[in-house]
Amino acid sequence: MKYKLAIFDMDGTILNTLDDLADSMNHCLRAHDLPERPLQEIRMFLGNGIHWLVECSVPEGTDAETLEKVYQMFLVYYKDHCAIKTRAYEGIPQVLQSLRRAGVLTAVVSNKADYAVKILCGDYFDGLLDFSVGELEGRRRKPYPDSVNAVLEKFRIAKEDAVYIGDSEVDFQTAQNAGLDVIMVGWGFRDEAFLKECGASLVIHDPAKILELIGVPEA
Repeated sequence: MKYKLAIFDMDGTILNTLDDLADSMNHCLRAHDLPERPLQEIRMFLGNGIHWLVECSVPEGTDAETLEKVYQMFLVYYKDHCAIKTRAYEGIPQVLQSLRRAGVLTAVVSNKADYAVKILCGDYFDGLLDFSVGELEGRRRKPYPDSVNAVLEKFRIAKEDAVYIGDSEVDFQTAQNAGLDVIMVGWGFRDEAFLKECGASLVIHDPAKILELIGVPEA
């Protein structure tokens, strides 16, 4: 096998979380008498963490106090509404099962709040991941390589033995900053043309291709 460790992004890569994120964001905007955002706008705001999502979603010129209130409400509301419409992308659980059977370690590194990462990994991928981590206080989020490096250190895996799999420009930059090979997926929150403009040379559209690129036979 080409790699010993596969590190996945979460939103747009292994889980389609868009509807729950958009519903939660618009609930918090409505609660503060702010205009809602259409789904496709919110789609493009994702990838840089919750605070960035809120910053992009509130109207330009929103005062800092209101922005912070919307952010704090989102943290509470999304915790209870993060698994209503969210679904695993078709084929992803089978890919994770095949990787595990082949002895490849699996991990998730996300800019989503760590509590939500833990909830969703347990709900949708119980027993299929060796480790998961989201945004944590005191640790720089992606595209900084800090969380990726922490996973490498945890498993004592060299960079050349790991691959990062994601769906956005943030994931591509994260892999570059961490010195990892990258597999970009085209079923998530960014389309192939956008990803190639960002520098991605390969964008896949079938989860089974992950197994092929890693060198694991399909089940």
